[in-house]
Amino acid sequence: MNHDEKQYRKAVALRYRAAKNRTPQVTAKGRGLMAEKIIELARKSGVPVHQDVDLVQILSRLDVNDEIPPETYIIVAEILAWIYRMNQKAASQE
Repeated sequence: MNHDEKQYRKAVALRYRAAKNRTPQVTAKGRGLMAEKIIELARKSGVPVHQDVDLVQILSRLDVNDEIPPETYIIVAEILAWIYRMNQKAASQE
């Protein structure tokens, strides 16, 4: 990744707590160096990272603690299902 790509890279972190929130909410967002730090921290913490340029464009317009908008429900649900499957697979290999 060259300098220009890093400068314009965006990241949005989501959290979903079914008992507390109706939908996932934004917990962090940033671009450039801040995006790199969010991604690095997620990977170091074992949090799955999913890349979707179109989705990050929509979610980056939200403020931290905002719930995701209805037009993103389906794609975010697919990502959460993917994460769930990854976690199940990892648990079965332990």
